[in-house]
Amino acid sequence: MAFDQQALAQYKEKLLIMASHAEGMVTRAVRAHLDRDEPLANQALETDKTIDQFEIQIDRIALGLLAQAPGEFELRQVTCGMKIARELERVGDEATTIARRAVELMALPALPTPLNIAEMTFLANAMLKDALDAFVSGNTVLARGVIPRDSRVDEMNQTHQDNLTELMEASSENIQRCQHLAVISKCLERIADHAKNIAEDAVLLHEAKDIRHTDTSTG
Repeated sequence: MAFDQQALAQYKEKLLIMASHAEGMVTRAVRAHLDRDEPLANQALETDKTIDQFEIQIDRIALGLLAQAPGEFELRQVTCGMKIARELERVGDEATTIARRAVELMALPALPTPLNIAEMTFLANAMLKDALDAFVSGNTVLARGVIPRDSRVDEMNQTHQDNLTELMEASSENIQRCQHLAVISKCLERIADHAKNIAEDAVLLHEAKDIRHTDTSTG
């Protein structure tokens, strides 16, 4: 039986659509938080169901492709695609948490903070987009360039956590709001981690090299 290249193309297309939903969900969840926009937060929450359905569809197609005894490169495409779908589903979960915490914060008075959630979101989403572009295009230089960018998001999260700790120590009235904000920042840090994992999968696919747990700094 000849390998079904049309099904493989459909598989990759669904993966990209799922990725688009995940990126959009993160953007909407954070925008809902920044603008205190509850309808937008609810819209983001609804998107999670769509992402979950895409993961189920992708897994179903993948199992059919694996049953066709694919060649080495096709096998990596299918297995890496399944891994990426799981990463995207987790991105959706993080965005769900952000949207829910945003709604909780809307019920409380606004708390001025030095946090730069918008920049952190931009960095994480840019990593996600580049990692997925690298997966599709085979540009492993782009994929490898994503990985060290994760440290910048980690640094921002640590700064945010330190700032929020100071605000909680300054007044007990800040504690509940700061806890919600700490979770939002941590979710964005995790989204960047998922983007890094996708970039590593892109290298595995196109170079047949597993670069997890290795020094991939660009100097």
